[in-house]
Amino acid sequence: MTTRRTFFNLLGGAAATWPLAVHAQQAAMPVIGILDTRSLEAVADRLRGFRQGLKDFGYVEGQNVTILYRFAENQVDRLPGLAADLVRRNVAVIATAGDDVALVAKAATVTVPIVFIASQDPVRLGLVASLARPGGNTTGINFLQSELAAKRLEILRELVPKAARVAVLVNPSNAPVMESTLSELMAASRAMNLPIEFFKASTAHEIDVTFASFVRERPDALFVSTDTFFSSRRVQLVNLASRHGIPTGFPNREAAEIGALMSYGSNIPNVWRQAGAYTGRILKGAKPVDLPVVQSSNFELVINTQTARMLGITVPQTLLTGADEVIE
Repeated sequence: MTTRRTFFNLLGGAAATWPLAVHAQQAAMPVIGILDTRSLEAVADRLRGFRQGLKDFGYVEGQNVTILYRFAENQVDRLPGLAADLVRRNVAVIATAGDDVALVAKAATVTVPIVFIASQDPVRLGLVASLARPGGNTTGINFLQSELAAKRLEILRELVPKAARVAVLVNPSNAPVMESTLSELMAASRAMNLPIEFFKASTAHEIDVTFASFVRERPDALFVSTDTFFSSRRVQLVNLASRHGIPTGFPNREAAEIGALMSYGSNIPNVWRQAGAYTGRILKGAKPVDLPVVQSSNFELVINTQTARMLGITVPQTLLTGADEVIE
C-alpha cells in the first residue's frame, strides 16, 4: 500500500507540473506581430502568402511560431497604439503592410526588427538608408505600385481610347502615396495629352460622395490609386463603378476578379510571401541591416472581358494577348 500511495503521489505531482511545462514550451515560441490598417477579412488571402513564406523557412503558425494580429479596421489613428502594444509584448519581428503603417512601426521602436511591404521608394519615405544596406532595424519589400501608375494609366487609355477626361481617386490621409501619384500621373497625362482630374476620399462616405458627383459630370474612365484603404474598399468601389457604368482601373487583381474592368500591378500574394520569407530569415538570426530591400519584378495585367462587354468596350487584341489573365 505504501508503494502504491507513493506512486500515485509522484504521478499527481508530475501531472501538476505538465501545464507549467506546456506553458514554458509555448512561451519559448518566437512571436511575430502583424500590423495593418485594414481588417483580417480584407487581407485573409494575402496572409496565406505570408504564412507560406514563413513555412518556406520552417515556421508554421501554432506549431513553432505565434502570430499576434493587430488591425486598425481602417482607423488610421489607432495604428500608433497598436504598434506600441506589439513593442510592449516583446515580439521578435513586426511585419507591416502599407507605407503609413511602416512609418508608424518605425516610430514605435528602434530595436525590434521590422519587415515592411511598401508601395513607395522606402529610401524616399525614410524607412531605410539605402536599398542594398537598409541600416537600422527595418527592411522589406517594395512593390513599386506608384512607379507603375503611368503604365496603368496608359493601359486604361488603350481600353478607352476616346476618353477625354479621366478621374483619379486619391487618399489625402496617405500623403506620401498621394503626392507620388499626383507627380507620376500629371507627367504621364501631359505626355498622353489626356486631361485628368483628382478626387479625394479617405472614408467610405467620401467615396459615395465622389461617385454622386459623377452623376453631374461623368468621367470617361476612373483610375483608382494605390492605397491600403482603397484596397479594403474595393467591393464598394467596383459596385459603384458598375452602377455608374464607368470603366475603372485598379492596382490589385482582386478588384478585376470581382468586376473591375482591369488591374495592373505587382503580384501581391507573392509580395506577401516574400515578406513572410524575410520574417522567417530574421527569426533564424538574420539582421535587417544585412537583408537588402527586395524590389518586386513580378507584374501582372488582368482584364475582365465580361465587364468590358457590359460597358460596350472592345478590348484590343494586343492587350488580350499580353494580359496575364483574362476573366471571361
